[in-house]
Amino acid sequence: MKRRIFCCLAVCALLAAPAVLAQPRVGMTDTTAYFPLLEGRRVAVLANQTSVADMPGAPGADASGRVHLVDLLHGRGFRVTGIFSPEHGFRGAADAGERVGDSEDPRTGIPIRSLYDGGSGRPSGETMRTFDVLVVDMQDVGLRFYTYHITMLRMMDACAAAGRRVIVLDRPNPNGGRVDGPVLDMKYRSGVGALPIPVLHGMTLGEIARMAVGEGWAAPCDLTVVPCRGYTHATEYRLPVAPSPNLPTQRAVYLYASLCPFEGTVVSLGRGTDRPFEVYGHPDMRGREFSFTPRPTAGAKHPPLEGRVCRGVDLSGMPLGEARGVGFSLRYVIDAYRDLEALGEEFFTPMFEKLVGVGWVRPMIRAGASDEEIRARWQEDVARFTALRAKYLLYE
Repeated sequence: MKRRIFCCLAVCALLAAPAVLAQPRVGMTDTTAYFPLLEGRRVAVLANQTSVADMPGAPGADASGRVHLVDLLHGRGFRVTGIFSPEHGFRGAADAGERVGDSEDPRTGIPIRSLYDGGSGRPSGETMRTFDVLVVDMQDVGLRFYTYHITMLRMMDACAAAGRRVIVLDRPNPNGGRVDGPVLDMKYRSGVGALPIPVLHGMTLGEIARMAVGEGWAAPCDLTVVPCRGYTHATEYRLPVAPSPNLPTQRAVYLYASLCPFEGTVVSLGRGTDRPFEVYGHPDMRGREFSFTPRPTAGAKHPPLEGRVCRGVDLSGMPLGEARGVGFSLRYVIDAYRDLEALGEEFFTPMFEKLVGVGWVRPMIRAGASDEEIRARWQEDVARFTALRAKYLLYE
């Protein structure tokens, strides 16, 4: 039986201007679009702490009217047989890369199943036989090295092989339609980069799912995307829940693209402080008035440079509008490299190429190139990707 890709185009009111108006309605709230697809089916969800929406009066809603997807489905009587969760776990408290095992949701008693019990980076056949349809609902932040979309694609592959339906309840991209940064050279494919897309790809999870199937990056599955309502890629969307432990603020979400490459260097980007992804520094940086000391924190049990005084730069006072406009910039990495240039190659680690996605950025930095000179080199690739991306977009 030939499988088809289907995008549920239930009423989707689009905003015409980049003004901050009413917050968009996430796909989860459009229950008329996906509840009928779950009737009489065994349901699994791929979700985490961000899988919530304001739905006053809904089963499981709290005093403010906010409800989690699992509580909503359970309260409406759907047969939810399992919960899968991405990096950081179902409640979003695990460290980056920490393996999360099987457990049980204490509120509903629904089993939380491992994504890795099949030994091949996806669930076992036995686990896949416990459900008929997978509902995906997570808040992504629109970056290639943010791993939630990679988890979704692995589950889509597993569902394609097992003949299971996939429903993606879409959410806005807080980085909007911004497309920026090098396109991944697949020789650097890794757990933090799985698709040939720029660092900032300007797409929602639903659009990424459509593109992955359409371009053959994921196996063809029976895919339904429930769009957001009242959203365009120009809409400024403020996240109601932190997407992961080390992105606790909207400013951190905006600066994440430019500070995450420090994960591939000797420089700390503030893990183990109250301002992760809003500061950067190293014990040997010179002439810096600002300093911080990484300590064990939730989501960073053993942060880089733990217990060492790091001197560097504090970006936590940057206005949100300015932070939103930074995009993917190497200005901060270049600043730190020039300060620590005596380290030479020891400034970088192999993770750097996995994050920036290409092999030519490091030698350009070492040769003294500016942010503008490096940026010019990826513009043609970004233009080609932008044209390719256009046919998979759900929003203006």
